[in-house]
Amino acid sequence: MASDLLRDYGVDDDIAAAASLRTGVLGRVIRVDRGISTVVTEVGIRRAAVGAALRSAATMEERPTIGDWVMIDRRDDGDVIDSILPRRSAFRRGDAERMRAQVVAANIDVVFVVHAASAEPNLRRIERELALAWESGATPVIVLTKADLCSDHAQAVAALAPSAPGVEVLVTSVPDALGIDALAAYARPNRTVAFIGASGVGKSTLVNALLGDDVQETAAIREADGRGRHTTSHRELFVLPAGGIVIDTPGLRAIGMWQSDDGIARAFPDIEECAGRCRFSDCAHDVEPGCAVREAVAAGELAPERLRNYRDMLRELDALDTEAEQRSRLEKKRSAKILSRAVRAMPKKG
Repeated sequence: MASDLLRDYGVDDDIAAAASLRTGVLGRVIRVDRGISTVVTEVGIRRAAVGAALRSAATMEERPTIGDWVMIDRRDDGDVIDSILPRRSAFRRGDAERMRAQVVAANIDVVFVVHAASAEPNLRRIERELALAWESGATPVIVLTKADLCSDHAQAVAALAPSAPGVEVLVTSVPDALGIDALAAYARPNRTVAFIGASGVGKSTLVNALLGDDVQETAAIREADGRGRHTTSHRELFVLPAGGIVIDTPGLRAIGMWQSDDGIARAFPDIEECAGRCRFSDCAHDVEPGCAVREAVAAGELAPERLRNYRDMLRELDALDTEAEQRSRLEKKRSAKILSRAVRAMPKKG
């Protein structure tokens, strides 16, 4: 049986059962600082490094991140994380330069995609965030903040509709307490929600409103452009007073794609539906005859910018696949050369 403390942090019977098959102490990662995880366990909050076996076997994507359920080995020289329980969901973004994924948060039920209602919506960024949110396995919800600085809430919501079909949009204003109850309704006991968005859009202000306390540092908006200042420098997990768990994240400057085919399909259901009527099953929606997608653009039913972003994201995934294949081939050649040199250096019998 899991302790009441772990139940506050979202443990359930399935997680407890999975942990019972492994050795160590069960815990949930609530913060990571330079490779050291802060983990809540049934015996309290612990600080733990990644164990040597896990560190050598796991890729960066497979190492502990905020929201992970982990098994800790308590040692005299310091606690270490020996293993990570299978993730139910994970919000990933790509790092094209290093050719790897960064797991922003794990085991989340709802991804709040946060944008300021007071600013012109960045529809192309929203589409990318929604694709990654759908791919994560969680449910995305768009949250418009700073509604007190927006003169027309309905217009702000309507502007998002073409880029977020089937996604709920919540309008919030912390000074007016607008939309806070609707946010809290998503963070029911035993559920985890995460806030994702650019710097200064008000994620930490919403977290504080849900917690009923100024736990996360915030900064006033700039008078010059009405935008908030970046304050959160790390990811952190909190338990809400009424139950439920919330994860705050630093602002994401870039939204790189990573293995998001299904997420793109779910973020662009209108294009996918049109594509099913194209003459050719492998239509690239470029110059092919009988393209239902381009016909929808010509008829004004689909924004050309949305189609362009859809194609750009797919090309980005193709480029990542090609780069990964090339790197794999180079690595195999390098390994073969090393083995060949080792064989030649062996003393000959005779």
